Amino acid sequence: MSSSVEDLTVNYEEDGMLVSKELDKVILTKGAWSTIIFKYQDWDRKKQEYGPDKFSIRRYQKRSGQYQYKSKFNISSVDQANKIIAALQNWIQDAEQ
Repeated sequence: MSSSVEDLTVNYEEDGMLVSKELDKVILTKGAWSTIIFKYQDWDRKKQEYGPDKFSIRRYQKRSGQYQYKSKFNISSVDQANKIIAALQNWIQDAEQ
């Protein structure tokens, strides 16, 4: 693991191949519990190319100076991401009225 929240990544290699490639990330919260949303792509072995963009919200806990992965929620498509955005915008709008 990492001692810095900025160094956390979803990049993952198997047999020298980057099978999960991080495209971007936004750190939502820092501290003893940190939350990061990642934009990434998975390698499609059949097509021999990276697949569509995916998103993952991950929580990490800092213990003994190191961040440890604790939980995740994967957003599997742009369509699902748009539905989440619309729901949040509606709830925020309602709360502000």
